[in-house]
Amino acid sequence: MKLRTAVFFGGESVEHEVSIISGHQAMEALNPDKYEVIPIYVAKDRKLYAGDALRDMRNFRDLDEVKKMCTQVTLASIGSQVVIQPVKSGLFGKKDLGTIDVAIPVMHGTNGEDGTIQGLFEMLKLPYAGCDLIAAAVGQDKVHQKYILSGAGLPITKWFWCYGSELETKKDSILDQVHKLIYPVILKPACTGSSVGISIAHNDEEYLKCFENAAQYDLKVITEKVVKPMREVNCSVLGDSFHAEASVLEEVFHSSDDELLDYKDKYQGGSKGAKGAKGSKGMANTSRKVPAELPDGVTELIKNYALETFRVLGSSGVCRIDFMMDAETNTVYVNEINTIPGSLSFYLWEESGLKFPDLMDRLVQLALDRERRRSRMIFSYDTNLLSTYSENSAKGAKR
Repeated sequence: MKLRTAVFFGGESVEHEVSIISGHQAMEALNPDKYEVIPIYVAKDRKLYAGDALRDMRNFRDLDEVKKMCTQVTLASIGSQVVIQPVKSGLFGKKDLGTIDVAIPVMHGTNGEDGTIQGLFEMLKLPYAGCDLIAAAVGQDKVHQKYILSGAGLPITKWFWCYGSELETKKDSILDQVHKLIYPVILKPACTGSSVGISIAHNDEEYLKCFENAAQYDLKVITEKVVKPMREVNCSVLGDSFHAEASVLEEVFHSSDDELLDYKDKYQGGSKGAKGAKGSKGMANTSRKVPAELPDGVTELIKNYALETFRVLGSSGVCRIDFMMDAETNTVYVNEINTIPGSLSFYLWEESGLKFPDLMDRLVQLALDRERRRSRMIFSYDTNLLSTYSENSAKGAKR
């Protein structure tokens, strides 16, 4: 009997289209002999849609049209099953569109990678792949993430953060902190990915403009010291708190002389991409060297840092940890974790000897294993304190 596996993609995030690409890559990699694949599209208005039209990437050229071709749905926990139900059904229409055994969220950024949809799955007791609610939230919020990494003794660059709303009232003190870092500095929203809203400033005038740009995408803005000359190296980690392994490393190259690899470089570049990808290649389209050619000892050092980052952040599933390396001193810094990386980092695992369909098998198995462990945990007591409720006793309830 095939496992009914729902792949969730889209979302309200600025990475909506990137998620559609990654979601289709994941669906294509799921073995049809093992899984009944169910595409669930989360539109930019947060509504869920199901239907065969979602299987064809060409339909997403017009995001409004593709919704008209599908059925708006909701998820309901009925008995021991999670059921896909149409929001509107006629008198003689179907009351449900089947059940889901396991979910695979392939949603980047807001409401998909930040713990929001993971919370929905947990309320439904639906097994799901990837990080749990807490790890997803910490992985998305780079401010909390950096505090944890620093507290664990992992190397990060000099940085500070503030709320975007504080620029008007604390401009001088913010600039004082920037001057202590010394230009150039990099600014980024705390909770976005795919290099959205990220820019580099070389002086106060540029900094203020870059700050306003970053503040459009999140409430918090991070400022970091630029590592220069810099090499960008990434490592994927697969597993959970019981066992995890690191992939081969990749070095990512810029498509121009710019100091920053931006959204356009990552997803609209002209390189051939990774072998084995079908259709749009997402992050697989970026210019890279796999495996990365690094000085003796640096490869193992980065792999160890990646595994420790994965562990201290409570991660699970497949993640990608991004590093910055000083090209002159070979000093390595942890940049950030991507808890649902573009293309699920399949190209790194293929180079490590794990094919994409096998990677998807591992993700499903990790999801089921976690749900089995959680089913044995105590979350509430089988008692009802209100069974002896009275108005008099309620007055002193806290005492």
